[in-house]
Amino acid sequence: MDIKNIKIAVVGLGYVGLPLLVEFGKRYPTLGFDLNSERINSLKQQHDSTLELSSAELAEAKYAEYSDASADLTDCNVFIVTVPTPVDHHKRPLLEPLQEASKTIAPYLKAGDLVIYESTVYPGASEEVCVPILEEMSGLTLNESFFLGYSPERINPGDKVHRLTTIQKITSGSNKAAAEFVDDLYNSIIPAGTHPVSSIKVAEAAKVIENTQRDLNIALINELCLIFHKIGIDTEEVLNAAGTKWNFLPFRPGLVGGHCIGVDPYYLTYKAESLGYRPEVILAGRRINDGMGSYIADRLVKKMTQEKINAVDANVLIMGLSFKENCTDLRNTKVIDILNTLHTYNVKVDVYDPWIEPDTAKKEYGLSLLKQPDESKYDAIIVAVAHDEFRDMGLDKIRKFGKSNSVIFDIKYLFPIEENLYRL
Repeated sequence: MDIKNIKIAVVGLGYVGLPLLVEFGKRYPTLGFDLNSERINSLKQQHDSTLELSSAELAEAKYAEYSDASADLTDCNVFIVTVPTPVDHHKRPLLEPLQEASKTIAPYLKAGDLVIYESTVYPGASEEVCVPILEEMSGLTLNESFFLGYSPERINPGDKVHRLTTIQKITSGSNKAAAEFVDDLYNSIIPAGTHPVSSIKVAEAAKVIENTQRDLNIALINELCLIFHKIGIDTEEVLNAAGTKWNFLPFRPGLVGGHCIGVDPYYLTYKAESLGYRPEVILAGRRINDGMGSYIADRLVKKMTQEKINAVDANVLIMGLSFKENCTDLRNTKVIDILNTLHTYNVKVDVYDPWIEPDTAKKEYGLSLLKQPDESKYDAIIVAVAHDEFRDMGLDKIRKFGKSNSVIFDIKYLFPIEENLYRL
């Protein structure tokens, strides 16, 4: 295939797919495909509801088009799949979005076409799960009449520094020619360059361990936090002191949600267990991190009791709902774990997050968000997400939302510790 004669389809226009569409759309004819008609219509008006890209940035993709009609895939010859890969309630990989995307592409595959997957999966999934669908529905054969690539996404929602074009891209292909083409393709849009690897499985493994490593590092700090609380010393002070050594890693305790760190390790553990190996360390880290929401809620109620505040029917304000700061992403937010645990104590909980559209919170979690918290209402306040708005608001203004004896729990270390302010 000649890179000068390609028409690209980006399948899935979320946090991963849209930046990719824009960069390719600056140079090549590129179709952005998504089943969400509302999303497509919004993008046609050059509005990104995730707030990751501005209207001006979208307008730079002069060769980009948008569609929710699969028939528009007919003329494409490079298909890039960027759909989500979540886990189910039992923490098992939920591959249906990946399978459905493959089924959507397959009828439009032609001899010589290339399919590239960016979705995070366990090593082997692209070839074991997706290729059979592509072959059966297209009537084509891998490496004879169509080709496969894998280049894992490295998008960090809400990060305006580490963007698609500034992060080195891992590339791979189903044979030497495909690997070289995939590498040339991504090199043409990413100034940071690429890192080609020998196989698709290696590329899949590299992606899944990036977030597994971070998950385990955070789990260690979360466990240290639990220990330091029992000892009676401030975790942040300990970490700052340890951080004076040049090789100490600056991780902090807290909630581990989102669609990457809190999910990807389960893909690796699923594959390991299918091969007869139980990964003890990775699963232990997951248990610690998944338990932090309940731990925070329990600590808050205990502190309220110590301050002679009855938790039953108490009013608690949670500030922040998104899974991380300065981001509209609600996927797998662990703030929900805090809220659900507080409800078991019959606490009345209000949630305030200026980054989240009320309709989105209602649809995803059945929550009615506050437009603005009332003053002097709350027995306790949890600063759960480190939005710039909360930092700029300052502790004095946040205190005004509480009653005179209210407890404030700052789980993101936004403010220096002082009277009636508690931290992890």
